[in-house]
Amino acid sequence: MTVQTKQECKMDMQELMRKYQQLATPGAPHKLLSRMEGSWNTKMQHWMDPDQPPTESEGTCERKMIFGGRYLQEEYKGDMMGTPFNGIGYMGYDNHTKKYVMTWFDSMSTGIYFFEGDASPDGKTITLNGRYNDAIKGPVKWRIVNKIGDDNTQFFEMTMIDSKNNEEKCAGTYTRRR
Repeated sequence: MTVQTKQECKMDMQELMRKYQQLATPGAPHKLLSRMEGSWNTKMQHWMDPDQPPTESEGTCERKMIFGGRYLQEEYKGDMMGTPFNGIGYMGYDNHTKKYVMTWFDSMSTGIYFFEGDASPDGKTITLNGRYNDAIKGPVKWRIVNKIGDDNTQFFEMTMIDSKNNEEKCAGTYTRRR
């Protein structure tokens, strides 16, 4: 059995804290998220049935970096198929897992959705994947794609695939409010 001295334990604790501080420091992936910050007007299209034209809606989205630039907080307000729709999301980059992570919850359910994914090599697209056990449709897979067009335009795509391989899609354009 090896016994550590108080000095050795203190040094181990200092090294541990140094590593945690390093993992907690925002980096280039967090700067990518900060490009999504701002006040946005949205135009959304939603396809419940691929053989039918989409329903269209407009909304607003407020995004801001929080906790010292570690997370992007998003608050969305609009409507979905004539019903008021509100949602809140948090996206970050986990320095430990080297993955973008996101949570989302909204006024259409009582569930919380979890996503994980990567950015494209050019840093203009973040693709996130998740799974959820929908109360009506059963197990579903989600894919979210966020694309940065330029400083004033962003694009959003979401695809849900249910256990019978039926797809439901949503797409939107975010335009910075001036």
